[in-house]
Amino acid sequence: MRLVIFTEPQQGATHDDLAKVALTAEAAGYDGFFRSDHYLAMGGSGEPGPTDAWVTLGALAVQTSTIRLGTLVTSATFRLPGPLAIAVAQVDRMSGGRIEFGLGGGWFEREHSAYGIPFPTVGERFDRFEEQLEIITGLWSTPAGRSFDYQGKHYQLIDSPALPKPVQSPRPPVIIGGHGKKRTPALAARFADEFNVPFLKVKDIAPLYERVRAASTEIGRDTPPSFSAAAVLCVGRDDAEVRRRAAAIGREVEEMRENGGVVGTPAEAVEIIKSYGKAGATRLFLQVLDLSDLDHVELVASAVAPQLS
Repeated sequence: MRLVIFTEPQQGATHDDLAKVALTAEAAGYDGFFRSDHYLAMGGSGEPGPTDAWVTLGALAVQTSTIRLGTLVTSATFRLPGPLAIAVAQVDRMSGGRIEFGLGGGWFEREHSAYGIPFPTVGERFDRFEEQLEIITGLWSTPAGRSFDYQGKHYQLIDSPALPKPVQSPRPPVIIGGHGKKRTPALAARFADEFNVPFLKVKDIAPLYERVRAASTEIGRDTPPSFSAAAVLCVGRDDAEVRRRAAAIGREVEEMRENGGVVGTPAEAVEIIKSYGKAGATRLFLQVLDLSDLDHVELVASAVAPQLS
């Protein structure tokens, strides 16, 4: 099982806070450092305020050297697909080919109204999401020296030079996630290199993976995407440390455990993570909510990760 540190900076974090966590995760040997793409806190003040996901990753691309970087996930409502393809390709080059591109349809209505971002109906959001996937992957895969055209309902591109190209070929890995029963598995089968299920009980994850396998078979895709999951992290050397860390993020230990969190002592965390593997996940995104607690990140790397190989 590969482990990724996943952060939620809209809850309140500066770039310096994120850089410290990313550099700690890199030194500790994690597979990746990812961040959400949100502009509004979900509870609390969110001070000092949100940071932009791709500005953050551009800076981290030159501040780090080995760890993979990405979003879980960028909202298709936030950006036009052409400029987004340029930004992601640029950051991939800045990182030397370490970017992973998570994209979703967008869901948090209040952040849209707070910052003047249009928030269409769910059907239109999925339509735009699909067109963005077609455009972004199409731009990246267009051979050098050729142009790209696209005529969709929501977006039209005419004679685009389809530049710049990312370092990774044919493209940075695309991650699609969610709990949807029909359109999400279909889009994952068409476009995703990885399908992620966030914040569900372990027993509920395998059926969602199976939907993506079935959708892949339906379109003749021989190998489905790889599978991953996301879970809140709260690990301590003993029960007292676990409860201290839970209190620091305003959560209850039992509630997090009940909902699939990686919660408990290192030995307990190992068993929980192994259960995700048995459900089909090959990578687990560990949601770290207290970004000042670097010891937490280091503890999992030293006391949990070695037991997963």
